[in-house]
This record gives sequence, C-alpha cells and structure tokens, in this order.
Amino acid sequence: MPGRRLTETVTVIAAVFGSDIALAQTFPSAPVRIYTSAIGGGVDIVARIIAEDIAPRLGQPVVVENRGGSASIPAQIVAKAPPDGHTMLFYGSPIWLLPLLQKTPYDPIRDFAPITLAASSPNILVVHPVLPVRSIKDLIALAKAQPGKLNYSAGVAGSSAHLAAELFKSMARVDIVRITYKGSAPALTAVVSGEAQLNFAVASGVPGHVQAGRLKALAVTSARPSPLAPGLPTIAEQGLPGYEAILDLGVYAPAATPAALIDHLNREMARTLASGTVKEKLFRIGFEPVGSPASGLLAGVKADTAKWGKLIKEAGIRAD
Repeated sequence: MPGRRLTETVTVIAAVFGSDIALAQTFPSAPVRIYTSAIGGGVDIVARIIAEDIAPRLGQPVVVENRGGSASIPAQIVAKAPPDGHTMLFYGSPIWLLPLLQKTPYDPIRDFAPITLAASSPNILVVHPVLPVRSIKDLIALAKAQPGKLNYSAGVAGSSAHLAAELFKSMARVDIVRITYKGSAPALTAVVSGEAQLNFAVASGVPGHVQAGRLKALAVTSARPSPLAPGLPTIAEQGLPGYEAILDLGVYAPAATPAALIDHLNREMARTLASGTVKEKLFRIGFEPVGSPASGLLAGVKADTAKWGKLIKEAGIRAD
C-alpha cells in the first residue's frame, strides 16, 4: 500500500505540473489587463509594480487600466469580462465593503473568482502635536472627558481611515466627530495644519511628518507591530485588545474563470510577490506583500464582510 500511495502522489504531482506547463504554453494569448482605481494612488502603484514584474514571465504585456470614481466601475468591467484569465481586478477592501454601504451592480462573492491576497497595509493613528496625549490610553481618557469635542479627518465613507476610526470609537466607547475630506491626502493635511485633531493615516504618508514634528504617531492599527512602523505599538496592546484595521489588496478574475487558470495565475502572482525587488518597492510605499492561496482571499473577504458589516450597521454608516 505505501508503494501504491507513492505512485498515486507522483501521478497527481505530474498531472498538476504537466497541466501548468501546457497552460503556460497557451496562456496568455493576448495582453493581460488589470483594472484598478484612479491613477497615482497607492493601489494603482502596487498594481503597476506587480504588472511590471509578472509580464515577462507571462510572455505578454500586462496593462494597468485605471478607472476613477467608485470602486464599482472597475468591478463591473471585470465581472462582465470573458473568463479567460486575460482580465483581472486589483483592488482593496472597498470592493467587498461598498455593497454594505449602498446598492452595487455586482456581488463581491458571486461575480468574482479570487486569485490571491497580494498585499496589505495598516493605518497609523496620528494626532496634531498640540493634542495633550502620548498614548492610546491618553487619547481615550481625553475623549471620554470631552465627549463630542475631538474630531478625526477621513476620506469617503468606507475608506480604511474612516472604518478604522469608527472601530476605534466603538471599541473605546468614545464620541469623536468625523470631518469628511475628498481623499486620504487632504485628510492627513488637515491634521498637519491643525484643522483636524487626529487621523488614521495610510502608513506611507506618515514618517516624514512625524520626523519633522508636524504629527505625533500614537499607534499602528495592525494586530501585531508592523515593520512599516518600527517601534510603534499597536492599538490592541494599548488597551483595546482585538482591535485590528488594515487595508487588504486582492486580485480577482471573472467568476467563471477555470480553476486551472486561477491556479496558474496564483502561482505566478506568488512568484512575483516573493521577489526581493518587488518586496522592496512595495515596502517603500507602505505595503507588505502577502501572496495567499485563492481560498485565503475568499475567507478574508467573508470574515471582513461579517466584521465590518456589523460595525457599519451599528454605526449607521452610509455612502457619502
């Protein structure tokens, strides 16, 4: 029986690698297109770093197609595209959170086949230097002593900064008022100028301001300390155990894409994300490469939907 099992194992491995070799010889047969958010943002830059690295191995150009405005725009395009592996969606958590805020023309589970969780990035809780706090415990104490007096800046409803702040409010049981801006950059600038008092900023935008004394960093929003914010404690370890809010970036294909194609793309994405050059480039702009199995991305989407869906309902959050 051991010999039979070994033979079966070898046969399965040969079949997997044989099919991958055959697939690599026929796919892709045309340029691959990755649809993502507006040009110039962090998501767009990560997509371009991945596209540049993976194109030579695929043997075809990999073109990043930008679609600004709502996350539903690139999602609709990919959901309706031929399921042949030549069209992919690269986007962050808003793809699966937007349906919790408003009606969308796509279903994040039904209409897409997950390929991989490509990268993630925590937020960093920063405050204006004049705010008399040095830790999360200080901030909570101040907020409780002055309910409704403190404010935080954030971009559109459902953004990582917005939801991170609302989760903080819910878990700390404090009343902090939201001030809405058109995006993450102006929201952070508002704290630098003193127009707002705190912000859950994207990791890449913080170091320069902190070093120059324009901002004070209190904590990182990941469950564990992040190499993107060396020496900075987490919110969870400063009095809110279980707190976690990170931005995940996933890669998806249209729902009916064959499993063999998904597996092939997952392996190629994993090789790209394991590249030292790619890791360095992503780290420089505030992202950590992940490269999960397709099932890992799907599980994360479902867990996120349940977690944030509960918060969105309880806080009465709606799209702006």
